[in-house]
Amino acid sequence: MRIDLIAPPYSGHLHPILAMALELAPTHRVRVLSTPAGAAEAAACGLPARALLDADADRELRRISDPRHAVGSHPVHMLRQLRAALAVMARLRDALEATYAHARPGLVIADFTVPVAGAVASRLGVPWWTSLPSPCVIETPDGPPAYLGGLRPADGPLSHARDAAARALVRAFKRTLHRSHRARMRALGFPALYRADGSEAAYSPQRILALGLPSLEFPRRWPDAVRFVGPRLPPAGRRTPWLPERPAPRFRAGRRHVLVTLGTHLGWAKDALDRRLRDLATAMPDVEIHFSDGDAQAQHHGQAGNYQRLAYVDYAQWLGRYDLVVHHGGAGIMYQCIATARPAIVMPQDYDQFDHAARLDAAGAAIRLRRADGLGEAIRDALDAPDRFRALPALQAELQRLLAANPLAGMVDAAFARGE
Repeated sequence: MRIDLIAPPYSGHLHPILAMALELAPTHRVRVLSTPAGAAEAAACGLPARALLDADADRELRRISDPRHAVGSHPVHMLRQLRAALAVMARLRDALEATYAHARPGLVIADFTVPVAGAVASRLGVPWWTSLPSPCVIETPDGPPAYLGGLRPADGPLSHARDAAARALVRAFKRTLHRSHRARMRALGFPALYRADGSEAAYSPQRILALGLPSLEFPRRWPDAVRFVGPRLPPAGRRTPWLPERPAPRFRAGRRHVLVTLGTHLGWAKDALDRRLRDLATAMPDVEIHFSDGDAQAQHHGQAGNYQRLAYVDYAQWLGRYDLVVHHGGAGIMYQCIATARPAIVMPQDYDQFDHAARLDAAGAAIRLRRADGLGEAIRDALDAPDRFRALPALQAELQRLLAANPLAGMVDAAFARGE
């Protein structure tokens, strides 16, 4: 079957798509559709790829995803982000329709941040599935909703009422945004945000590939289309196939090493964190601290005593060498830590990171840090009390079992056999 996998160039969304494409390539004809930057990463690991948009789209998407400030739940920031995203989605719709004018794939798998790909596929009669690296963001009829600071499950009547009110607030806010942009939403293929059965129109009604672990998620009633297939990660201990060769971090024998990363975005937070980490390294001379900027194209490598600021650290290749990871709660680094059973401190900054932090902390897989000025004490505690991370071996084993079962390939093969 010919399968098109579609994602923006953001690492947390593109890289799972690349991993799925590599997994399916031996038995199906796969192609990755993205911007020029995303298509270049796909081609780097030998995957057929097509750039749907131009380099201007890469720059615009970078401005949308990496503003100079936190977006959080700030309505003005969210509104600006939405309007910019809708403009890019309109261009993506036109490019997809032109691409499929003469030849259509048998299946489209689209990251949840590009729902317009599903709308185009649906209009053309092409089956489409949603790839969802952060299952916590999907709306459900129970449980705490996402994007409200990392709510924990209800444990009494008051917190149940809190969750119900929060779910209603989220839905009302989304509907308000939809109404205020109704014409543009309709043109993109979304005359309504919700289907008649209450499910979200932005997700596939056929299959939602939840790229996570069921036991890490808070109890809730998932939509019928949801299937947990596990995070899509490159093999541990080897270079990530779509990344260029990078200089290795410098490890010192007999020392404990801490990796600090805020991923590929959040540029507004990184310089301030760099200053804090330099002071911490001075106060903790027995610990090696590495800070990654998350820029796979840069080459800088600065060192001052026991502190290194690196352009990029390949998680798959090097994470197992660290005694502790301090991260922002992005889905990629979160599951890499679980895959290698690395203790972690989570400092959420924006988006769904607060929800990931709440889940990791509740599971006993990481420490959630609410105040950055407590980072030094948290690092000491984490290094000296490994029993704080009691859940990691079980989560690692669950991840390995889920990936060994290969549910994604089985689902695709079954769909192919049924002629879907």
